[in-house]
Amino acid sequence: MQKLTNKEEEIMHILWKLENAFVKDVLAEIKDDKPHYNTLSTIIRNLEDKGYVSYNAYGKTHQYYPIVSKEVYKKRFMNTAIESYFNNSYKNVVSFFAKEEKISVEELKEIIALIENKK
Repeated sequence: MQKLTNKEEEIMHILWKLENAFVKDVLAEIKDDKPHYNTLSTIIRNLEDKGYVSYNAYGKTHQYYPIVSKEVYKKRFMNTAIESYFNNSYKNVVSFFAKEEKISVEELKEIIALIENKK
Protein backbone atom coordinates (compact mmCIF):
# COMPACT_ATOMS: atom_id res chain seq x y z
CA MET A 1 0.00 0.00 0.00
CA GLN A 2 1.57 3.26 -1.14
CA LYS A 3 1.78 6.27 1.18
CA LEU A 4 -0.78 9.00 0.56
CA THR A 5 -0.10 12.71 0.37
CA ASN A 6 -2.02 14.94 2.78
CA LYS A 7 -4.41 16.00 0.00
CA GLU A 8 -4.95 12.39 -1.11
CA GLU A 9 -5.72 11.42 2.48
CA GLU A 10 -8.20 14.31 2.75
CA ILE A 11 -9.93 13.08 -0.42
CA MET A 12 -10.02 9.51 0.93
CA HIS A 13 -11.78 10.71 4.09
CA ILE A 14 -14.41 12.31 1.89
CA LEU A 15 -14.81 9.16 -0.20
CA TRP A 16 -15.09 7.01 2.95
CA LYS A 17 -17.82 9.36 4.17
CA LEU A 18 -19.74 9.51 0.87
CA GLU A 19 -19.05 5.87 -0.13
CA ASN A 20 -19.76 6.67 -3.82
CA ALA A 21 -19.09 10.06 -5.38
CA PHE A 22 -18.53 11.92 -8.58
CA VAL A 23 -15.68 14.46 -8.66
CA LYS A 24 -18.22 17.30 -8.24
CA ASP A 25 -19.55 15.62 -5.06
CA VAL A 26 -16.05 15.41 -3.59
CA LEU A 27 -15.37 19.03 -4.56
CA ALA A 28 -18.55 20.13 -2.75
CA GLU A 29 -17.29 18.50 0.47
CA ILE A 30 -13.95 20.35 0.52
CA LYS A 31 -14.21 23.36 2.81
CA ASP A 32 -10.78 25.05 2.59
CA ASP A 33 -8.31 25.31 -0.28
CA LYS A 34 -10.71 23.98 -2.92
CA PRO A 35 -8.65 22.65 -5.81
CA HIS A 36 -9.68 23.23 -9.40
CA TYR A 37 -12.01 20.50 -10.71
CA ASN A 38 -9.30 19.11 -13.05
CA THR A 39 -6.74 19.04 -10.22
CA LEU A 40 -9.15 17.12 -8.01
CA SER A 41 -9.90 14.72 -10.85
CA THR A 42 -6.16 14.08 -11.21
CA ILE A 43 -5.80 13.45 -7.46
CA ILE A 44 -8.63 10.92 -7.56
CA ARG A 45 -7.10 9.18 -10.58
CA ASN A 46 -3.81 9.00 -8.65
CA LEU A 47 -5.72 7.33 -5.81
CA GLU A 48 -7.02 4.85 -8.38
CA ASP A 49 -3.47 4.21 -9.64
CA LYS A 50 -2.32 3.62 -6.06
CA GLY A 51 -5.11 1.07 -5.56
CA TYR A 52 -7.23 3.03 -3.09
CA VAL A 53 -10.29 3.72 -5.25
CA SER A 54 -12.12 2.30 -8.21
CA TYR A 55 -15.04 3.59 -10.25
CA ASN A 56 -18.21 2.83 -12.12
CA ALA A 57 -18.35 4.45 -15.56
CA TYR A 58 -21.49 6.21 -16.72
CA GLY A 59 -20.71 7.35 -20.24
CA LYS A 60 -17.76 9.73 -19.96
CA THR A 61 -18.19 10.35 -16.23
CA HIS A 62 -16.99 8.20 -13.35
CA GLN A 63 -18.44 7.56 -9.92
CA TYR A 64 -15.61 6.72 -7.53
CA TYR A 65 -15.67 4.54 -4.45
CA PRO A 66 -13.00 3.42 -1.96
CA ILE A 67 -11.62 -0.10 -2.26
CA VAL A 68 -9.36 0.29 0.79
CA SER A 69 -11.45 0.63 3.94
CA LYS A 70 -10.82 3.34 6.51
CA GLU A 71 -10.06 0.62 9.09
CA VAL A 72 -7.40 -1.02 6.91
CA TYR A 73 -5.80 2.35 6.18
CA LYS A 74 -5.93 3.40 9.85
CA LYS A 75 -4.23 0.18 10.92
CA ARG A 76 -1.43 0.65 8.38
CA PHE A 77 -1.05 4.34 9.23
CA MET A 78 -0.89 3.69 12.96
CA ASN A 79 1.55 0.80 12.60
CA THR A 80 3.84 2.94 10.46
CA ALA A 81 3.67 5.88 12.88
CA ILE A 82 4.36 3.65 15.89
CA GLU A 83 7.30 2.04 14.09
CA SER A 84 8.75 5.34 12.85
CA TYR A 85 8.23 7.59 15.86
CA PHE A 86 7.93 5.33 18.91
CA ASN A 87 10.47 2.51 18.30
CA ASN A 88 7.59 0.09 17.71
CA SER A 89 6.58 0.49 21.38
CA TYR A 90 2.95 0.99 22.36
CA LYS A 91 4.14 1.92 25.84
CA ASN A 92 6.04 4.82 24.28
CA VAL A 93 2.86 5.90 22.45
CA VAL A 94 0.79 5.95 25.63
CA SER A 95 3.62 7.68 27.54
CA PHE A 96 3.82 10.34 24.83
CA PHE A 97 0.10 11.12 25.10
CA ALA A 98 0.27 11.10 28.91
CA LYS A 99 3.20 13.57 28.90
CA GLU A 100 1.37 15.77 26.40
CA GLU A 101 -1.70 15.62 28.68
CA LYS A 102 -3.79 14.24 25.81
CA ILE A 103 -5.03 11.25 27.81
CA SER A 104 -6.61 11.26 31.24
CA VAL A 105 -6.18 8.88 34.15
CA GLU A 106 -9.76 7.73 33.60
CA GLU A 107 -9.01 6.93 29.96
CA LEU A 108 -5.89 5.01 31.00
CA LYS A 109 -7.98 3.02 33.48
CA GLU A 110 -10.43 2.21 30.66
CA ILE A 111 -7.53 0.99 28.53
CA ILE A 112 -6.23 -1.17 31.38
CA ALA A 113 -9.72 -2.62 31.86
CA LEU A 114 -9.92 -3.42 28.13
CA ILE A 115 -6.58 -5.22 28.29
CA GLU A 116 -7.49 -7.13 31.44
CA ASN A 117 -10.83 -8.21 29.98
CA LYS A 118 -9.09 -9.62 26.88
CA LYS A 119 -7.25 -12.20 29.01
